[in-house]
Amino acid sequence: MTDENHANDDLWHALPLGEVQDRLGSSISDGLRAAEAATRLEKAGPNRLAEVGRPSAWMLLIRQFRSALIGVLVAAAILSAVVGEVADMVVILAIVVINGALGFLQEARAERALEALTRMLAPKAHVVRGGAPIRISAEELVPGDLVLLATGDTVPADLRLVSAIDLSIDEAVLTGESAPVEKAVEQVAADTPLAERAPSAFMGTVVTNGHGNGLVVATGMRTEFGRIAALAQSIDREETPLQRELGGLGRMLGGVALAIAALVAAMGLARGYPFEEMLLFGISLAVAAVPEGLPAVVTVTLAIGVAAMTRRRALMRRLVAAETLGAASIICTDKTGTLTRNEMTITGIELPGLSIAVEGVGYEPKGRFLKDGQAIDPKSEPRLKALLETGLWCNATSMIDGEDGPRPLGAPTEAAFLVAGAKAGLSVDHTLIEGEVSFTSARKRMSVLAKEEDGSFILHVKGAPEIVLERCSQVCGQDGVTALDNNARVAIDAQFTVLAEKGMRVLAVARRPLSEAAVSGARHVCEDMEADLTFLGLVGIIDPPREEVAGAVAQARAAGIGVIMITGDAGPTATAIARSIGLEAKTTVTGSHMDDMDDAALAEALAKEAVFARARPQDKIRIVSALQSAGHVAAMTGDGVNDAPALRQADIGIAMGRRGTDVARGASDMVLTDDNFASIIGAVEEGRRQYDNIRKFVGYLLSSNAGEVIGIFLAVLLGWPLLLLPIHIIWMNLVTDGPTALALGAEPAEGAVMRRPPRKPGARLLGHRDALRVTILGSYIALVAMGLFWWNLSEGGALLHAQTLAFTAFVVLEKANAFNFRRLDDAPLSGLRENPWLPVAIFIALSLQVAVVHVPLFNEWFSTVPLTMGDWGLIVMAAVPMIALGQLTRGLASR
Repeated sequence: MTDENHANDDLWHALPLGEVQDRLGSSISDGLRAAEAATRLEKAGPNRLAEVGRPSAWMLLIRQFRSALIGVLVAAAILSAVVGEVADMVVILAIVVINGALGFLQEARAERALEALTRMLAPKAHVVRGGAPIRISAEELVPGDLVLLATGDTVPADLRLVSAIDLSIDEAVLTGESAPVEKAVEQVAADTPLAERAPSAFMGTVVTNGHGNGLVVATGMRTEFGRIAALAQSIDREETPLQRELGGLGRMLGGVALAIAALVAAMGLARGYPFEEMLLFGISLAVAAVPEGLPAVVTVTLAIGVAAMTRRRALMRRLVAAETLGAASIICTDKTGTLTRNEMTITGIELPGLSIAVEGVGYEPKGRFLKDGQAIDPKSEPRLKALLETGLWCNATSMIDGEDGPRPLGAPTEAAFLVAGAKAGLSVDHTLIEGEVSFTSARKRMSVLAKEEDGSFILHVKGAPEIVLERCSQVCGQDGVTALDNNARVAIDAQFTVLAEKGMRVLAVARRPLSEAAVSGARHVCEDMEADLTFLGLVGIIDPPREEVAGAVAQARAAGIGVIMITGDAGPTATAIARSIGLEAKTTVTGSHMDDMDDAALAEALAKEAVFARARPQDKIRIVSALQSAGHVAAMTGDGVNDAPALRQADIGIAMGRRGTDVARGASDMVLTDDNFASIIGAVEEGRRQYDNIRKFVGYLLSSNAGEVIGIFLAVLLGWPLLLLPIHIIWMNLVTDGPTALALGAEPAEGAVMRRPPRKPGARLLGHRDALRVTILGSYIALVAMGLFWWNLSEGGALLHAQTLAFTAFVVLEKANAFNFRRLDDAPLSGLRENPWLPVAIFIALSLQVAVVHVPLFNEWFSTVPLTMGDWGLIVMAAVPMIALGQLTRGLASR
């Protein structure tokens, strides 16, 4: 196949088979020779998708250091080295490296877990090479290979079909269309839409009925799958709100640090202090202003939260994505499999003059048949028995045992008839089928000719009600078989309306007895047979909502989160399902309607939480973009290749783990391992808890650092000796404050976390009132430490002793201050059993401080001296008002 042939890669569906065969240099009967296939494989490469959306190990590592805070820490390390504080430089750089390693390991772990979920491409393919059928790895397929397809197969590459026997393919993962598409071999017009290209079969789609074969026309990234994957890859990923907040915080702290250092140096030089001493003062203040442990604490807290989300069946691919989900104000969700069970179920049967309800959901054959609310034996009602048996005859689907119960191998609607028949204890012998014509989009019906024991035949038909009814001349009513007059048709229409308004897919069932003579030995179904049918009844089939979804939707509403359904299904079905789970669904917008809507009209529909039906990939991207333009933080769920661009466009893309494609998972931030909408709401709660806790320990760390900055600054302003040494500041910021902040990150969710609206986009991590609270608490810490320092010097104490006293006062008061940030609605010491890590962290920090003060080796390292019991008593007494002050200022804290 020459490069010139590639010029018409998009037009294979428009070419006659002979030309397709010639252009591919293959045979529609014998396929390629093995040697030629090997040559093409070397040229075209393996038939697999690029790892879309999955960063390399190097990229994972590099992005751990793209933080303004990390930049500030590196600058502090460089300054420390300049003034000869090598130990400080080593400690700071060690923290930077540890933080990067923690983030890298967690995100790499998430990627490995994601790879375990990837099962989209068929691992094997049946092909004909050199005229002989063989089974090979799907990755070895090349253009020109002749692939054999059968029911249940995943199409391993893009094909131009050369044979199609009752062949139907589920293309929902590519086009969003939930109904299987009938396939044929005849060429179609060049401009035929993707979803209507009957002679084409696309990689990743699933054969639901019949069999056929086709020539490979595209592999890997050149397939329709690959093209959408490339589109998803081209959409840039914006920073999350937390990344922007921490970046802004880092830049602010860096500016503060530089400003304070410059101010102190200028003041000192003006007072006549030596330059080197002033430079040391300035660096001490700069280091004090920057919470060195913050990046590591954020990373570890998010990693712990990711583990918690995994237990809630939500796998986060990026650490900061968890926090973004907590900020979501709108969740755009697919219907099938996420809000519903993805298990078509017969729940209503309308016989002429009689309504039958069917209990049970899903593919488990459990449930009763109810007549006027009373259970009946289906076999005792001849008309019901006949309808169910016809549904079993008109059936090419089988059930297999899946990981989580029975699963259909074939059309879901036919699986619904299998389950209903099993509930009734009925079965048929398919070996007695003499002929059949499968359901197609053109015929809209399926007919099966079955032989009876007495040698006669029955033609069984099921299909679209309007198609089946026009072929019926009789009706099987309560008084037996009678003519299908106008009154009977009106009654049937009324029954159809009842089922359709419930969001059900409605099928009609009919049959016609035929004698041996009428069949005339033809043993196949012809058009003439499908006439004078006897109408049996209507069947209502629905994909039932998941039991837990209605509660999850209510919980989302209570949390101020809007839910918008976007589905490829028809409008009435989407509307009925939406209302059944608690969505208002005041209006339903289809993809074609969206074409006529400008941005203002779309924004108005979104404000009303409209249901979007018959949605196309470009519609989903437009919806997400409109929501983001309106100021929303938008989450989007998806499972198919066609969903990948929208997943990447959304603030938080949520892919399905069970039925999702590799492309969708690669474009997402989060993967639902159970495909359940309720798991999203659980993950939102966890995301909000994480953000609350980040805000708590950021406030704690900043108030501690504020105390250090205020104390050092005022000491210089007053002309005092150095209040703290740089090693003291590093010790507090990393060793004693870090673990305490990390313990605050483990706080359980506040009781009202899901009863408040999501925070507004652009809302600061800490607002002005929070900053005031941080300043008040930090000022108290600074004034107590300065007071003890001044008192000790005024009493004739040595400078080293005064510094040790101030150093220890800072540590103890900062640990007391931690209780001021753990709860905003309860007493500071309440619920300690729910988070035992905080008292443990405080105990360890105080124990280490005792060791630094009283162990001779540490005295030398940290320039400290032992304190007296009186010193410790003064410090402890000063710490008690710290908690009271926290309670007085609690009203300033953001919630």
